Amino acid sequence: MDNRAGELVAILKSKGLTVSTAESLTGGLIGASIVDISGASSVFNGGAITYTEKSKIEVLGVNPATVEKHTVVSEAVASEMALGARALYKSDIAVSATGIAGPDGGSEEFPVGLVYIGVANQGGVRAYRYIFDGDRAAVRRQTVSKAIELMIAEAKKE
Repeated sequence: MDNRAGELVAILKSKGLTVSTAESLTGGLIGASIVDISGASSVFNGGAITYTEKSKIEVLGVNPATVEKHTVVSEAVASEMALGARALYKSDIAVSATGIAGPDGGSEEFPVGLVYIGVANQGGVRAYRYIFDGDRAAVRRQTVSKAIELMIAEAKKE
């Protein structure tokens, strides 16, 4: 899946850290990239594929008021998704992804390729906004790649 996932697993192992995921548009591809690496079971605590608004709320504890105010494709929801995954799986670091992979569903305010990735750790949470190019598969691949990159950066800081 992602060629940097091996690097992520190695860093996590060396530091005794664990990760988890909360995925929407990627449908489990971030977690799959990690578990493609031998030995990932020692660092990957689990992942939730929360594709619908309802599952984001019921599984991850995203506040319905946050969804109402910001929509599911937002910095606020990505942040709450990451915090929810970290709590659910009791991991050191959690990453979330929510966005519009296309080809349908885009608008001027929310274009196809708009993605928010959240990263949570013991110090809090931060979400990042991206607009990726390409078709649905390309947007999803770029999201996975960026999520792995963000987890590597976070793990190096821990």
